[in-house]
Amino acid sequence: MASPPRSRLLRRGLALEYTTLSWNVIGVGVLAWSAISARSVALAGFGLDSLIEIGASVVVVWELTGTGESRQHRALRLIGGAFALLAIYLLVQGAVVLVARHHAGHSIPGIVWTSLSSVAMFLLAWGKARTGAALGNLVLRTEGRVTFVDGALATAVLTGLALNAALNWWWADPAAGFVLVYYAGRECAGISRHGAAA
Repeated sequence: MASPPRSRLLRRGLALEYTTLSWNVIGVGVLAWSAISARSVALAGFGLDSLIEIGASVVVVWELTGTGESRQHRALRLIGGAFALLAIYLLVQGAVVLVARHHAGHSIPGIVWTSLSSVAMFLLAWGKARTGAALGNLVLRTEGRVTFVDGALATAVLTGLALNAALNWWWADPAAGFVLVYYAGRECAGISRHGAAA
């Protein structure tokens, strides 16, 4: 079976990025309201992660609508920076919550949104990985991993919110976030190695 033409793959890649952008713009508003209502550091942090994902998607749209190897290298560096910011955010947020022993309130809207976000981000990450591979576009594939981490973080935050609501385990969501620090750091290091080799 023949591969779709490049123009169709580019349109699909842009559609995936615009969908990611739209989802996260809405998510920032929902998460800000939920975080303030529940006084939840985890939800506020996930809102920051959504801002990072917005930035990464803008970088990919910029790269897909242009040409040139130098543009691709700059895009990869920017996405690597997004992974570094995500790792720093996870470390700082988790440490602050654990040291302060912050007990957030329960948030049903937060639980609903993170449930939907985990599914949406994993599906978008899968689509970006396939489309990026078909295009031979490392930037789209790499940003797809940012989206995958976003879905994993949504799952971790959801687990923490659910355990807090059901069992009053306030420490569960920052603890789950620490697991993702390794993944985000590994991706950032991998992008740096690729850039140095290029």
